[in-house]
Amino acid sequence: MKIGIDITPAIYHRGVSRYAVNLAKNLNKEMGVTLSVFASSLRQSALLKEIAKNILSYSPEISTHASFNEKCKILPYPQSILEKMWQFGLNPVSNYLKDLDVFHSWDWIQPPDKNIPIVSTIHDLAILKFPETAHHQILRAHKRSWEKLKENKSHLIAVSRATKKDIMDLLGYPAYMIHVVHEALPEEFRKVSDAITEEIALNIKNKLSLNKPYILFVGTREPRKNLLRLVEAWQSLAEDFDLLVAGNKGWDQIEEKAKQFKYEPRFMGRVDDQELSVLYSYASVFAYPSLYEGFGLPILESFYLGTPVLTSNNSGMIEVAGNAAELIDPESPADITRGLRKILNENKAEQQKRMQRMIIRQQMFDWKKVAQETVKVYKRAIEDFKQ
Repeated sequence: MKIGIDITPAIYHRGVSRYAVNLAKNLNKEMGVTLSVFASSLRQSALLKEIAKNILSYSPEISTHASFNEKCKILPYPQSILEKMWQFGLNPVSNYLKDLDVFHSWDWIQPPDKNIPIVSTIHDLAILKFPETAHHQILRAHKRSWEKLKENKSHLIAVSRATKKDIMDLLGYPAYMIHVVHEALPEEFRKVSDAITEEIALNIKNKLSLNKPYILFVGTREPRKNLLRLVEAWQSLAEDFDLLVAGNKGWDQIEEKAKQFKYEPRFMGRVDDQELSVLYSYASVFAYPSLYEGFGLPILESFYLGTPVLTSNNSGMIEVAGNAAELIDPESPADITRGLRKILNENKAEQQKRMQRMIIRQQMFDWKKVAQETVKVYKRAIEDFKQ
């Protein structure tokens, strides 16, 4: 099976970028799969080429510069320009697509080629559930793309049953064309050595003047992530535990509103993978009380590093957490406080039982399985396309 996949998301440093790269790498290891990669970027073409080389290095047939160029197509255009070209019938990737059996795209942009089945992954529909947090042009572009997917009868991959339900309810997509394939922990996310861990932990402690154990929050500061309710819930625990916030800045007003409370969290900004690994490892609890997530990858990250998780009883988070996390009503600060106290007050036996559940749960999500299930979706899409 000749598969093409768009790896453009790899440059965005978000969950979707990890998904794109890890899926491509593991597809390339599957028997009977010949993988080609596509990307489009004006400023990040060189980086995408290096990422493509890393992905395709798993292919035995990639042995020369010429063979690499045959399997890799990187266009020097931003995706906004590429979309305009496609709207006007210009298709600079038509030659690249003609020899493929299926092409894997993302839900915001797809090639206009009707001679090949297209499979698209949708991670969530947060942009529809929380339209006030998105720029109107971005929302409009997504809606155009979703209409094209329906028009072309493209098969979709949803990363959770919750996302599948959203696609059916909000986009009117038929259930038989939506396939649930869960994500997995990124292969590059690993525990760091003890020496590096201690060094990074000491730097963080000194930088933030930490002298208490801490509760960790990871995520962009946006309304959907529900940070302000967590800050409110943490107030009664603040004398014994700090609240550490790691992630992109996002909405300025959220940080300003957090300053209105008696106790203020410690804001770190964006951290790299090593720092994030250490932050999880040293945290007393990882708190993830989001109002909505398509999947909830940070839950798996925390499980992997042995830190108990408090998360919401809704959307994709339930599917990831299972019985291994403390589930709460994210709209109730009182319930968030209850969940935090329950975890923090567990005795050794209870902690060990929770740890076992976390290990079992995290191991259920595996990239080899993701790749195999995705190939099944490709086969279904190809069969339907031929009819």
